[in-house]
Amino acid sequence: MSLDYVALGLLVFVALVIFYGIIVIHDIPYEIAKKRNHPHQDAIHVTGWISLFTLHALWPFLWIWATLWREDRGWGMTQIKQEQSDLHHDITQLNQKVQELTEQVAQLKQSQPQPQTSAKPTQSEGDA
Repeated sequence: MSLDYVALGLLVFVALVIFYGIIVIHDIPYEIAKKRNHPHQDAIHVTGWISLFTLHALWPFLWIWATLWREDRGWGMTQIKQEQSDLHHDITQLNQKVQELTEQVAQLKQSQPQPQTSAKPTQSEGDA
């Protein structure tokens, strides 16, 4: 009879550990967001609770959402904007250089003496 109580206690203990383990696991993205001072940490927390009802189908997306933000660089998009601005500036300079070179080639062609073609009159068959 006492063995039945030990088995029941063990079963209840395992069920509680699994239950609280799932709750702790679902809260990992929120803890990451809180640690990184994420601007959407409340939304991540609420979506984590909603994810419990969808059998954690949203959980991988929450993980990605929480880890994208870093306080020192934000979403990381400013670096991309800077690179695009630099590329735009380089392309503008290259276009100006191509235009200058095209104008120089046109000036060189105009200043070059034109070869004159002297066409000698040929005898036609009727003249001979």
